[in-house]
This record gives sequence, structure tokens and C-alpha cells, in this order.
Amino acid sequence: MTQAAQFDDSQLDWAKVDGLMPVIVQDSHSARVLMLGYMNQEALALTLASQQVTFFSRTKNRLWTKGESSGHYLQLVDISTDCDSDTLLATVKPIGPTCHLGHVSCFNEQIAPDLSFLAELEQVIASRKGADPSSSYTASLYASGTKRIAQKVGEEGVETALAATVHDQEELINESADLLYHLTVLLQQEGLQLSDVIAKLQERHR
Repeated sequence: MTQAAQFDDSQLDWAKVDGLMPVIVQDSHSARVLMLGYMNQEALALTLASQQVTFFSRTKNRLWTKGESSGHYLQLVDISTDCDSDTLLATVKPIGPTCHLGHVSCFNEQIAPDLSFLAELEQVIASRKGADPSSSYTASLYASGTKRIAQKVGEEGVETALAATVHDQEELINESADLLYHLTVLLQQEGLQLSDVIAKLQERHR
């Protein structure tokens, strides 16, 4: 059973919002805010039952499942309420762009958190798995296998350290970018994600 399936909606203050609860939708992987919608109790119940985010459309005056026409669904990962029980936060796995204009988010793309770019980059890197090695450098790395990718991580790690020892900040930035990229490829090759590394860091921090 998912966390979303265990959500208790009895705590929600529907009267306070006149039966329409604001819902902030956030990408569960990148943490980017994707859109804002509204749910009535029926839309929330359908969302929980189907695990696909459904809103009450104020313009259509009916229930509206995001992606019902475009195919760009929002697969529910978790849902929670704020401290006043009058706003919902839905974390999702988006299928395709969320915005009807074809953008990842309905909000300004330029103000996305820097760390969300890493999640986007990781998804692009993962998409190169199984691709023609001649189509991209990333695909050629996957084709070369774990040993070669690990070797590249080692090389980039040494070059990063050398840049630091001579206090070359521009080169340190460049080499760090190369290191992070190759490390991401290596993690993907081994069936892991950056989130697994972050989870370990959080565990150590606690």
C-alpha cells in the first residue's frame, strides 16, 4: 500500500475552502512545483482510488483527470495536507510535460531550483541506455560497460583534485561537472540513482 493510499481526508477543512481544496503539484523526483489545481471531495477520492491526479475544473465545471486528452498524466506518489488542513500537496511522477504549452512546469522555467536540473539531467542520461552508441557520448559509455565508466569516474576524480591543488577555480568547476556527470552515468549503469546517494547522506546526517 502506498503512502497516498493511506491518506486520511477526514482531517481536511472543506468548509473553510467552500468545498474546493487548492492542490500544489510537485515532481517527486526533482521537487519542482509543476502546477496548481483544485479538488473537491469527489476528485480527491478518485485521485486516491486511481492513483492519477484528478481535479475539479472550475472552467469546465466537472471532474478533470490531468492528461485525459493529452496523455500527460500525473501519477500520484504521495499526498499530504498543510498545517491548517486547507491545502494539499500532491507529489507525482509526471508522464510528459505538465503545462499545456509543452513545458515541464506551468510556472516560470527560469526559477526552478538548481538541484532540480540534476534530476532532469539524470533522466536524460537514463534515457540513453540501450541507445545506439554512435548517437551520443552517454550511449557510448553505457555500451563500454561498468569497468570503463568506473575508470572515467576515477580519471575525472583525479583531475578534479589536481585542479583544486593548483587553486584553478574555473578548471575545478569544469572537472567537478565532468565528475558528477560520469558518476551519474555509473550509478545508472548499476541500477542506482542520485537519490540513493542523497538518502545515505541524510542517514549519516541524522
